[in-house]
Amino acid sequence: MTIAKNLQTIKKTLPENVTLVAVSKTHSIEEILEAYSAGQRVFGENKVQELTQKQELLPKDIEWHMIGHLQRNKVKYLAPFVSLIHGVDSLRLLVEINKQAQKNNRIIKVLLQKYIAEEESKFGMDAEEIEEILSNHAQELSNVEIVGLMGMASFTDQYEIVREEFRTLKKTFDRLSKNYPKLTILSMGMSGDYPIAIEEGSTMVRIGSAIFG
Repeated sequence: MTIAKNLQTIKKTLPENVTLVAVSKTHSIEEILEAYSAGQRVFGENKVQELTQKQELLPKDIEWHMIGHLQRNKVKYLAPFVSLIHGVDSLRLLVEINKQAQKNNRIIKVLLQKYIAEEESKFGMDAEEIEEILSNHAQELSNVEIVGLMGMASFTDQYEIVREEFRTLKKTFDRLSKNYPKLTILSMGMSGDYPIAIEEGSTMVRIGSAIFG
């Protein structure tokens, strides 16, 4: 199967309201161009250096998403061009993104990461921390737009656990978006579990291996 064929196959399974982020980390410029030629415009990377290098070499209408854990000292490299930062897991990181966005005269869109998995290694905030940011800090961060939530489920074959984690995140999202209408994106689901994520209400999936092999 070619990258273009894989993309076609996946897109057929996605509802219209679901955005596909093609996770291009570790993949070559040529492979990304193959996906681009097949019509894909949204790509996700998890390492800042790799992302900035690729951004310089690839077409300028690509929408780049930072999907990995982001350190505050690296924000300045992404600030000139990044479209969406997925895993914002602290107020301190938000403040830094705001600062760097101001320097670049941009408003940067972000997703707040909620901790939903059983594993200790996953990053994220709990619902109370997210609510605190939305109610007390979102207004003062004039160059950041919080547009949704994201979460990563446990890495397990027990799909009922995964489903329950996604369901929990959707409940939080539904509750918060009533008061914060700018929350329109719910990013959950990757190559192994995206069909479950879509069933549970995801509007953005991050798919790498199922596209690039």
